[in-house]
Amino acid sequence: MTGLRHSLARILPLAWPVFIGQAAVLAFSTVDTVLVARYSANDLAALAIGAAVYTTVFVGLMGVVLAVMPLAGQHFGAGRLREAGDELHQTVWAALGLSILGLLIMLVPDPFLWIAQVTPEVEAKVRSYLQALSPGLPAALLFTAYRGFNTAVSRPKMVMVLQLIGLVLKVPLTAALIHGAAGLPALGVAGCGIATTAVLWAQVFVALWLLRRDRFYAQFGLLDDHGLHRPRWAAQKELLKLGVPMGSSILIEVSGFTFMAIFIARLGATAVAGHQLAMNLVSLMFMVPLAMANASATLVAQRVGARDPQDAKRLGWHGLITAVAISTFNGGLIYLCRESVLGLYTSNELVIAAAMPLLVWVWVFHAADAAQTVAAFVLRSHRIATAPMVVYALAIWGVGIGGGYWLAFGTALPSLSGAQGFWAAATIGLVLAASGMTTVLAWVHKQEASA
Repeated sequence: MTGLRHSLARILPLAWPVFIGQAAVLAFSTVDTVLVARYSANDLAALAIGAAVYTTVFVGLMGVVLAVMPLAGQHFGAGRLREAGDELHQTVWAALGLSILGLLIMLVPDPFLWIAQVTPEVEAKVRSYLQALSPGLPAALLFTAYRGFNTAVSRPKMVMVLQLIGLVLKVPLTAALIHGAAGLPALGVAGCGIATTAVLWAQVFVALWLLRRDRFYAQFGLLDDHGLHRPRWAAQKELLKLGVPMGSSILIEVSGFTFMAIFIARLGATAVAGHQLAMNLVSLMFMVPLAMANASATLVAQRVGARDPQDAKRLGWHGLITAVAISTFNGGLIYLCRESVLGLYTSNELVIAAAMPLLVWVWVFHAADAAQTVAAFVLRSHRIATAPMVVYALAIWGVGIGGGYWLAFGTALPSLSGAQGFWAAATIGLVLAASGMTTVLAWVHKQEASA
């Protein structure tokens, strides 16, 4: 217990700013969901599908950009501060290049719309939302580079402040653009995209100003060459070598859930609206294990860089155990209070009825999600990303999406038809992913001990 308390004394000061900051980011989508839910069911359905497309694109690219965290973290732990700073410059170049690919997908979402098979009215709303949101993608990736670097050098509070400021700006601007205010027309779901784009770019400009003015960043040589360092192929290759499997893993994980929304859209606007509420609730809960994963991985990367594998092992396991314990408690609490919680989102009884049976799975779903997330983050701190990608592909895509489609649209188990089938399969997939990730992590520690 003494060792666990010592680890938590180091993890929690890094975890709580990440938790608050990421909760603020998730509140962006929560604000959109609540405001659009009170506007119209078709706009809410369009938001669910459009957000699924954007999340699939952004999160996959974000995973590549976040390779800056273990790379800069290991340099920081080893005392190579200017090398850590150069990693941020190299990541900015990668973020700009990846933005081009992401914009092409967002502006031509036809494959996603074909899968969803939505009505022409909902399809038009999805397109308008993505067109409004697409200019914000480069800003989101650039801010991700800033966030990853700050996390790597144990300075998450500054990111948290910017994320909270963004939320303060987001709420009134979104409300005004959705419903119309101060002479503006009511834009519905498209207003969400415009508001998010404006806030994302505001965060980037403030982050750039801080990098130039805050003395803390001077030690990393960020202002050398009076601008962006020139891209170096060796650095880009190292970033992509770790970032591509990282991005692929995160893309597989998240797309497993975004494609749930797209397939469930075939069941109608009410079904996908209910799924959107359940998924938003689970996403809010996920901020705790995500914060623990970020903090644990940061410290593990620094200890790996400092050549202290025993401390790295201890921090990784203690972070995982704590995250699972907290998530098990929170999952049980939400399950017991699920009817009251859903009532906070909407008074539409049909949408609540559609969401209610989905939350039956939340307890196990959330605990397993916590375990696999922390294990995956810690593995990335050891620069292990390919094995987790394979685990995700089998568990999330194979069991979660494949099994979910079979249950939802098949006749083998009528009690699990529809949206419930996807949630049941997703829960089983997360349990398998958690088992696979912890097994790989134990193997990595065994190899390091023998070496």
